[in-house]
Amino acid sequence: MRINKTLPLLVLLLLSQLSWAQKKNPSTIPRPKLVVGIMVDQMRWDYLYRFYDRYSDKGFKRMLNEGFNCENTYINHLPTVTGIGHSTVYTGSVPAIHGITGNSITFNATGKSVNCVADDNVESVGIATSSGKKSPVNLLVTTIGDELKLATNFRSKVIGLAVKDRGAILPAGHAADAAYWFDTKSGKWITSTYYMDKLPQWVDGFNNQNLAEKYLLGNWNTLYPIDTYIQSSPDKAVHEGLMKGQQEAVFPIETSKLFTKDSYEVIYTTPFGNSITLDFAKTVIANEKMGKGKETDLLAVSLSSPDAIGHLIGMNSVEIEDTYLRLDRDLAEFFKYLDAEVGKGEYTVFLTADHGATHNPKFLEEHKIPVFASQPGLQNRLNTLLEKKFTVKNLVSGTSYSQIRFNYKALNEHQLNEEAIRDVCVNFLRKEPNVLFVVDLNKVGEAAVPQEIKERIVNGHHPDRSGGIFYILTGNTGSLNAKGSSHSEWLPDDAKIPLLWMGWGIKKGRSLEQRHMVDIAPTVSSLLRIQPPNGNIGKAISEVLIVNPAKK
Repeated sequence: MRINKTLPLLVLLLLSQLSWAQKKNPSTIPRPKLVVGIMVDQMRWDYLYRFYDRYSDKGFKRMLNEGFNCENTYINHLPTVTGIGHSTVYTGSVPAIHGITGNSITFNATGKSVNCVADDNVESVGIATSSGKKSPVNLLVTTIGDELKLATNFRSKVIGLAVKDRGAILPAGHAADAAYWFDTKSGKWITSTYYMDKLPQWVDGFNNQNLAEKYLLGNWNTLYPIDTYIQSSPDKAVHEGLMKGQQEAVFPIETSKLFTKDSYEVIYTTPFGNSITLDFAKTVIANEKMGKGKETDLLAVSLSSPDAIGHLIGMNSVEIEDTYLRLDRDLAEFFKYLDAEVGKGEYTVFLTADHGATHNPKFLEEHKIPVFASQPGLQNRLNTLLEKKFTVKNLVSGTSYSQIRFNYKALNEHQLNEEAIRDVCVNFLRKEPNVLFVVDLNKVGEAAVPQEIKERIVNGHHPDRSGGIFYILTGNTGSLNAKGSSHSEWLPDDAKIPLLWMGWGIKKGRSLEQRHMVDIAPTVSSLLRIQPPNGNIGKAISEVLIVNPAKK
């Protein structure tokens, strides 16, 4: 029998081709070990550059230099508030679809208003308090985490955490393994029976360290000499609010005197709220072994303190500047931890914000920037007018978030013509000082409003949970007596947000193309090769992603 000498060569060639094919088409889907979403509550886009010179190379600058910067990202819904922003980032959807129409939700059918994550069908876990009666029950669509769970047959771990309950719960989604938030009365991290019946032992161990007390006992002084804070107003300004128990809004802030064993609420208005959140994030990663399994895990972290500090003290304060310099340090330590625990290049991080912030009206006036006075008592004035015309009291039930809400119980009981009532309200608002546009959501096609603003109004309107009329104010409109900063408007101050990406599967670069908050979820979904959330209307940001990243 003659042996074919070419056969071994053919076998070797076939084996070589098979090996090449396996490398080109790996048997496992290329994914990072861990995705970490970081939301900085009330972070304006320009904070990336306003304090840039004093950032280290390992925090914000690391993301800017090693990762991808979507430089021109906007929120395309109204209003711009925490509950909506967190929901939109992780669903790729808008209030018209995902149903979170504000930090509180009013159901038009009943007139009942509730916290956007309130759930009377669950109980607190970790402490006997009503602050734990929370869940994602009011969120009507899936999140990135939900879709990751579905894609891996629920083998991936998904966890959310924040000082604010809504900052933890809404990003984590419906199928999350856990969501944890901070109880300001006890100083402990808690959850609800929606997720578990008892806190894990390691959470109890973290709580028993009493870190909130330790941080506050250290007081809050500036990281650097206060006269070097050149990006801020003088430390004592008339438009700065005071923490409870504080006599003057000046450094050093003696936080050791502003809390008791029954109330740690003050930590929310200090940078220590960010520090303790990232401390807890590291503990979650370590104890849940996130990034250690065969499937990708997702950790949603929201840093709530910048919002509280901004609202109370204002965005032009030394307190805000110091907060971001401290946050930069905390992020540097957190990234260092991820490098060591998960592996540099093995995880993906994105950082964004739920909304920005507007300048204090008094601050603007001091610097000769136009400010327009808001008109108080709108609801009462509308109800007085409607009562004269329709002989029924209190037909307008609310005017929050620049929306006119109707008392549908009264409308139905008295068989009133809703369209006629709407027309009266629209005509009244059009004559109001500093009201720029008025939109009846039943006649939105007729509204003479710039298309981009109109789109945001439509995206923010849920027929069962929103007001029937929306109005837009002129430029910077507010009270000169207001303290601190605010948000919820269409202005770029509110609506332009940072969006940074870094790590596995992410290109290095920068883009000026306009993107939107809703584009974040489909981009993460594309990175993970999973279905986008079922309410998604965003588009994946293709320039961010490496087309064929190496498998983990």
